[in-house]
Amino acid sequence: MYFLTPSAAVVALIAYEGGRAKVLLQRRKNTGFGDGAWDLSCSGHVERGESIKEAAIRETCEELGVKVEYDDLRFFALVHKSDLNGEVVYYNAYFYTDKYESTPKICESQKCDGLKWFFIDDLPNNLLDDRRLALKNIFKSPSYYDYGWIK
Repeated sequence: MYFLTPSAAVVALIAYEGGRAKVLLQRRKNTGFGDGAWDLSCSGHVERGESIKEAAIRETCEELGVKVEYDDLRFFALVHKSDLNGEVVYYNAYFYTDKYESTPKICESQKCDGLKWFFIDDLPNNLLDDRRLALKNIFKSPSYYDYGWIK
């Protein structure tokens, strides 16, 4: 359909250690995109009839077994993303929270083979590029980025 661009919600679970912020990352597998790379805590498509924040809450529960409240999600970036020379285009909305119930665990082992906390100022080299871009200003004013557009 013309003018149809999918959107996704991306969530960063945050914790603090020694005054430094850490983010929970998951390692992707068998998804067809970025397999073997680290991704933010969870992400997923916005389904028909739900808001981006509702999608973020649903995905956090489905992928990590964690409950997040609507008002505890903080928006920090919108990335208008183009992959594969413009063949795949997304609007990704990024949220973070340090308030959630339960201990995160891998709930979709067919799509994820690792969970690990990383300090935000010491992220792994194989973190998805657009996720790294969004994280650079996580605690500042919300940001908009273009990523992957041919210039």
